[in-house]
Parts: sequence; structure tokens; C-alpha cells
Amino acid sequence: MPTPQFITDNTGKKLAVVLPIKEYNKLIEELEDLDDVKEFDKVKREDDGSRITMDDYIKIRKSKSNNV
Repeated sequence: MPTPQFITDNTGKKLAVVLPIKEYNKLIEELEDLDDVKEFDKVKREDDGSRITMDDYIKIRKSKSNNV
């Protein structure tokens, strides 16, 4: 894993981080996956007895996010 670089102010306080684009994209993908799992768990808790596959759920979720 590459070492991140920090942008600091005059006092040395960290203001921002610089990551290689590959590492940034990996983090974003992992966050999106985590969000999908959280949403799936939420739907599962609200289950009314009907079931859908994970693939169908992801298609529905992507469809909803494209309409926003």
C-alpha cells in the first residue's frame, strides 16, 4: 500500500491527503460495496416475507440511484 501524502497548513495541521488514483478508486469501490451491504441488511430487517436475489436488489438499487 502506498504511503499517503498530506497537505498541511503553516502550523503543520493536516488539511488534505493525496493518494494515487488507483488507491482512491479502490477506496471508493469498497465504500460503495459497504453501502450496498448496509442497504441490503436494512431491507432484510424490514422483510415482509418476500424474497429477491442479491443481483435483483443491486439492479433495483442502481436504478433508483440513477433516477436521483
